[in-house]
Amino acid sequence: MKNEKDVLLEIRGLRIEGYSDETWVEIVHGVDLTLHRGEVLGLIGESGAGKSTIGLAAMGFARDGCRISGGTVDFDGLELTTTSESDLRALRGSRIAYVAQSAAASFNPAHRIIDQHTEAPLHYRLQSRMEAQEDAMQLYERLRLPNPTEIGFRYPHQVSGGQLQRAMTAMAMACRPDLIIFDEPTTALDVTTQIEVLAAIRDIVDQFNTAAIYITHDLAVVAQMADTIKVLLKGDEVEEASTERMLKAPEDDYTKSLWAVRSFKRKQKSRPKGKDAVPVVSVQDIDAAYGPTKVLEDVSFDIYPGMTVAVVGESGSGKSTTARCITGLLPPTKGEILFAGETLPASYKDRTKDQLRQAQMIYQMADTALNPKVKISEIIGRPAQFYSGLSGTELKSRVDELLDLIELEPSQYYNRYPPELSGGQKQRIGIARALAAEPSFIICDEVTSALDQLVAEGILRLLDRLQAELGLAYMFITHDLATVRSIADEVVVMQAGKVVEQGPKDQMFKPPHHPYTDLLLSSVPEMDPDWLTNLLEERGTDNIGEAASNQGNV
Repeated sequence: MKNEKDVLLEIRGLRIEGYSDETWVEIVHGVDLTLHRGEVLGLIGESGAGKSTIGLAAMGFARDGCRISGGTVDFDGLELTTTSESDLRALRGSRIAYVAQSAAASFNPAHRIIDQHTEAPLHYRLQSRMEAQEDAMQLYERLRLPNPTEIGFRYPHQVSGGQLQRAMTAMAMACRPDLIIFDEPTTALDVTTQIEVLAAIRDIVDQFNTAAIYITHDLAVVAQMADTIKVLLKGDEVEEASTERMLKAPEDDYTKSLWAVRSFKRKQKSRPKGKDAVPVVSVQDIDAAYGPTKVLEDVSFDIYPGMTVAVVGESGSGKSTTARCITGLLPPTKGEILFAGETLPASYKDRTKDQLRQAQMIYQMADTALNPKVKISEIIGRPAQFYSGLSGTELKSRVDELLDLIELEPSQYYNRYPPELSGGQKQRIGIARALAAEPSFIICDEVTSALDQLVAEGILRLLDRLQAELGLAYMFITHDLATVRSIADEVVVMQAGKVVEQGPKDQMFKPPHHPYTDLLLSSVPEMDPDWLTNLLEERGTDNIGEAASNQGNV
């Protein structure tokens, strides 16, 4: 039982306002929070609940357009709402650290990873450069990054998204802070990588008695990490309880709705039959390489009109690389890609405008995929103008039509900018931009991984409706097997650049499986606080990376 002397962070009556339409509007309404040393508090709730805003306030920080308007934030006896900015800067990065959701948007692309890692310990004179680099390598090894003595000397774009997220977690731990705010740190990670990171985070928190605020929309993940869970809705506290009690007996109806299993599950479609059944996209025995390194080998699968093929596998398995080959961004070194029965030129530079139009992409991180300084009307209008030659009133009508298609009111969103939208709304804009080219095939690259459960379900329903109305074929790249169950017709499992198993969804979720597919299925977190501990014990090691390697040859 924690005593009052163990209290590290105490927030009372926290009120935060956001500036909108030339006035200040309260967005967090008197929230209380107590965190002890070595304790992990989970903050959950749907998009717009105030989770990240409260997490940042724990650092005495309010993002642009927001301000702390009331209440107290006491960190280890220091009142952060009245502390000078210079003293706050001395705390941040040393005693309080922050792990953001999007590592790709947080790292400086012009500097090596290890140079960014060592910046804080050097700034606070905690270590020499040599000591800081050595410590970074040890943390990389603890977080199961490949080649831990070398990976830090790469630039952010030279590693996968999952690897970059782990590097950011290591960077937050560089100064051994008293408090770490984890803001959706595993959202973009595949299930096997997620387990490695969760196990490493939990180990670090236990070993160094570090307190943490763990912000997430993934209820099964928070069950593995948090001692206590606080549920938020539109800036209000709904309820708070120990993780065990919250999982077994949530009191509020809203909490119960979050606990419910995703309800959307579309009817599975079968491939069309007969001699006229031609795939929209046929990937035939392709190899691909980055320089001398082969990254794809003999990859083959077909996607038929009106169907969704989910491509799953851990970070680095070749999912996105295959998508790059299909779009012509990475010409295959062997094999060919057919579109509606005709061979596509390997490079996008050699494809016609119509061939380019037919295949579009929706990206994982709408925050980085949409230019924050360009109006929504222009973001959607550019492809309509480029591919269809529309202008003037015809272009405006087309943009309005697309906004209607994605269920956003044109009059409210036409002149807005991406930073003024929620995560789910931004992703809808990404969908509209893809539709503007009038494609027959869309690659959905982890499009729901950064969204909370309720918003993600809305996106899946939207994609399903658009597919039915427009006859679209989808390649759905994902690591979320719940999403696969919801929307896929067929499943392709990739590992280390190869297809290890593929088939109709109903068959893929029934044993027997390829050992790697078994590994993926067994790595999906469950709503049980002991699940991760039991999994580690079942796999016969305290190191989940070794277990994965032993069972799935990862």
